[in-house]
Amino acid sequence: MRTHESQEMYLETILLLRSRKANVRSVDIVEELGYAKSSVSRAVNLLEDGGLIQIDENGDIALTAAGQKKAEDIYEKHRVITDAFIRMGADAKLAEENACRVEHVVSDEMFDIIKRYFAARSDTEPQEK
Repeated sequence: MRTHESQEMYLETILLLRSRKANVRSVDIVEELGYAKSSVSRAVNLLEDGGLIQIDENGDIALTAAGQKKAEDIYEKHRVITDAFIRMGADAKLAEENACRVEHVVSDEMFDIIKRYFAARSDTEPQEK
């Protein structure tokens, strides 16, 4: 299933919420993202229909294996791109905000290039501003 940016945001949010708490429900996503309950409900239903999450009888949301993989891939992009922006001289807040947008549009091929580039660079190289 090809995911869209909004679906990716939901998957990443569920991944991060599950790392902080045992049970994640739609209301937790509403609070985390500040979205309307109706929007979250629709997105959660689409993710469930797409086989990326499962919802139990108590409303607990769990990522399926496919959803877990997709969420981890998205979060890896987020972390690596944020770090790359910081290493290029951006402050943490600016890097975080922009990485959150870029992670959804950068291709897997380009992301691999970014990872290789920054892995090859030493952390001790001076950063240009």
